[in-house]
Amino acid sequence: MNRDMVGRRLVVTGAARGIGEKVARLAAARGARLAVIGLEPDRLRSLVDDLGPTASWREADVRDAAAVRSAIDDCAQVMGGIDAVVANAGVAAYGTVRQTAEASFERVLDINLNGVFRTLKYATPHLEQSRGHVMVVASALSFMPLAGMASYAASKTGVEMLTLAYRQEVAHLGITVGLVHPSWIDTDIVRGADADLPSFQRLRSRLPYPGNVTTSVDEAAAAIVDGLVRRRSRVYVPRAVIVANWAKAALNSPLAWPWTRRFAAKAVPALESEVEALGRNDQLVPGTDDRHA
Repeated sequence: MNRDMVGRRLVVTGAARGIGEKVARLAAARGARLAVIGLEPDRLRSLVDDLGPTASWREADVRDAAAVRSAIDDCAQVMGGIDAVVANAGVAAYGTVRQTAEASFERVLDINLNGVFRTLKYATPHLEQSRGHVMVVASALSFMPLAGMASYAASKTGVEMLTLAYRQEVAHLGITVGLVHPSWIDTDIVRGADADLPSFQRLRSRLPYPGNVTTSVDEAAAAIVDGLVRRRSRVYVPRAVIVANWAKAALNSPLAWPWTRRFAAKAVPALESEVEALGRNDQLVPGTDDRHA
């Protein structure tokens, strides 16, 4: 395995499971020194035990500005600085706009969008000192709306614009900034949605490629770590997602609307019925009592 991250001091948020955990493990294997932030102390402690004596962890909710700032500052103090950050913490929720509780919608935006803002804000002083690199995990849904996922798509579209503006703001400080656009990744979020809503899996299977495939979390983590090493401005997982970015104007144009309308008309009633039967909008993440990722 390449040792191309030797000496790099990396902070990963949302590192207790899924993409964040795999990024931390792979980066450590390639020589990075890790500090991980998340909400599941037992999992974080176990992860750090596996990563070795130079790794550390902090428990913090990205909705809590003081906790985020304290965690990032502590990580920088322990490692003697920060060279790179992966802003990965995120959650999903179920339901169309008309049936989603306001609190559920606001929760998704506060974690996925405001959480990235807080992470970038408080990491910036440390990244300025190292002229470091940030990778922000957005989504293929940053530019591809999907019925039944309005809160998630809104948050990830906001993440893209926030990150692109931040890239301009910190360029003169020597900080470089990248965006990650995963499609469906084999994580607890996607598996949980498939289990909770059988029609969700059927909906995904009817999407055009690459929207109809699920990528392994190992492949996603490898793409992100490679992006860190090369300080990439965009990472697509799988790479074919780049077509959706190039074609987003066409995908959201009147030309595509007839197909989109027919597709949604078939999918939405079943999704709404299943969410109603489920009795909740928030996704229950394994191992967390408060349903955070």
